[in-house]
Amino acid sequence: FVLGATMEHRLSDATDEPQSNLLHTLVLGALLSVGLGFFTGGLQHFPDSPARSSWVVPLGFLISVVAMALNGAFRWKKSSTYYTVIGGVVVSLSSYGAWQWLEQHPEYLGTHAHGSSATIDPAHHDASSGLTGMIVSRSVEISMNDSMRFTPDTLQIQAGETIRFVVRNEGKVPHELVLGTSSDIREHAEAMKKSVSDHHAHAGGISIDLKAGETGELVVHFPQEVVLEMACLVPGHYEAGMRGTVQVARSISTRQPTSAHDHSTHKH
Repeated sequence: FVLGATMEHRLSDATDEPQSNLLHTLVLGALLSVGLGFFTGGLQHFPDSPARSSWVVPLGFLISVVAMALNGAFRWKKSSTYYTVIGGVVVSLSSYGAWQWLEQHPEYLGTHAHGSSATIDPAHHDASSGLTGMIVSRSVEISMNDSMRFTPDTLQIQAGETIRFVVRNEGKVPHELVLGTSSDIREHAEAMKKSVSDHHAHAGGISIDLKAGETGELVVHFPQEVVLEMACLVPGHYEAGMRGTVQVARSISTRQPTSAHDHSTHKH
């Protein structure tokens, strides 16, 4: 872009056409490129990164308006200010609303979002085919650190709940959270030992890998009563005690009430 603008500026010296200021052209072009890039790129990646796109899209709109105002060929009018304000408000509110809606409906998040959704089913360990749209019941925060511990390392969940796990790596080395049955954990551990490049797609259970300081999310539905394990299977971490237990108990609403006095067999 800079090379093309410079060449055009020099070629205009040999013509009778009015010569524009090179710096003004470069600044205007840069603003237009950044503004339109932010605006269109933010819209494109909204399902992947809604929090970031919620401010990138309005910022791109604002930068594009500034570039348009600096364009000498455009005559700014009073109506231009009116439409700019209205457009800015609409874009900002729409971006914020889309962000909040996606936060409440994680099943519509794109595949590049740093997190995933899955259903834990002890009778079927293929998490990739267990994906489903879900309404989150509650959020649970889990931290990982270089002491090779999960905090908390014991969780109580009711069958039927859908939990959003907010996982934070507070250490200085990579960690991962693998959630599944004991057989899932063994399968995942074997995949790690074999250094299979795509073990997260085929190993048992579900998992999330986080570099030092990163935060990610897992949205998991627990359909039935089961005892699960959580583990970090980065080499040496599980052996050092980086593991925990997830107890999925039968939902209170699904338990059959017992009558204090059964009249069905009472004879008069």
